[in-house]
Amino acid sequence: MDDKTVLSWISGLVDEEHKLRGQLRRGEISSDEEQVRLRELEEALDQCWDLLRRRRAARDQGNDPDTEQAHSINEVEGYLQ
Repeated sequence: MDDKTVLSWISGLVDEEHKLRGQLRRGEISSDEEQVRLRELEEALDQCWDLLRRRRAARDQGNDPDTEQAHSINEVEGYLQ
């Protein structure tokens, strides 16, 4: 997965987040449904941003960014801030 693909994936997740908020405003989904899906989207976004940062770091260090793979959501969400 190259940087362009990761950025496209991020864009799609952000679009879905905006659609969810609109569905909630229109009463098409419940607040609980929105919250569950938003949590999933946020985790997927964290995973994408992590992969993109690691790809860029690999490139900056002269390494092949294509060797970087997405870490699991549990691993990404477990990082210390």
